[in-house]
Amino acid sequence: MARPASEQPTDGELEILSVLWETGPAELRIVHSALCVRRKVATTTVATMLGVMLEKGLVRRTNGARGYSWSAAVSRDEAANGLVGKLVDRLFDGSASRLMAHLVARGQLTAAQRRELQQLLTAAESPKPKRGDKSS
Repeated sequence: MARPASEQPTDGELEILSVLWETGPAELRIVHSALCVRRKVATTTVATMLGVMLEKGLVRRTNGARGYSWSAAVSRDEAANGLVGKLVDRLFDGSASRLMAHLVARGQLTAAQRRELQQLLTAAESPKPKRGDKSS
């Protein structure tokens, strides 16, 4: 029995999404040309992948002047949230802190990235103004 298709984008699908995030809506030939800058891939392969991505809800398709126009149906943040969540759940038993500890221990974060992370943590701990609060 075949396993169900993942809702998360594959590496190849992420490449296509990256093109669409960068260019906005694009025809197949534009997507194909952009991918060929990175690696050689057949137009039919890109077309097939776009069809699969349409079924998964990752892209949208509209009629264009010279065929279909394709656009991303998910944002970069939405894709990242799903993939990072899956990584944290499967590899780090649902613990984001274990992922961060892993990155720090392996020396994967530069000093600038550690400062940025510290700023994000500090900002997350700061009290947020309430709606309608005139003090801000």
